[in-house]
Amino acid sequence: MEQRINAFEKAPGALKALYGVGGYLAKSPVEGRLLDLIYFRVSQINGCAFCLDMHSKDLRAKGETEQRLYMIAAWREATVYTDRERAALAWAEAVTKLTGNDVPDAVYNDARKQFSETELIDLTLAVTTINTYNRINIAFRTPAGSYQVGQFA
Repeated sequence: MEQRINAFEKAPGALKALYGVGGYLAKSPVEGRLLDLIYFRVSQINGCAFCLDMHSKDLRAKGETEQRLYMIAAWREATVYTDRERAALAWAEAVTKLTGNDVPDAVYNDARKQFSETELIDLTLAVTTINTYNRINIAFRTPAGSYQVGQFA
């Protein structure tokens, strides 16, 4: 598959705006490793190879286990995720898919048990931001596989 447009080269200002959101989220009370886990799962849902490559490498560099990465698509059945991670994964999936144009009350209530209002806003911002990156990379066919940890730091 051939890349259509290199958005990182052709629109650095647009991407710089997204990097600003990343800078904000780096200071969020939501743990960075949990954010990366969310980025990985949302990218998996959306089928973004570039982001899957990036976030799997970032997660491994932060000490994430192969087992948890391999099992994330079946996180509901897996026992290796904490209640906080489960609430975040459910929230991320609901916000990404917006089934019936809604985020169910049960998902919201579970998330509120684990996250403060500020954390839930930050988590939602993280989900919407990775969805934006996924759509840019998928639309323009950003090549996957060559990401190096810290490349965009």
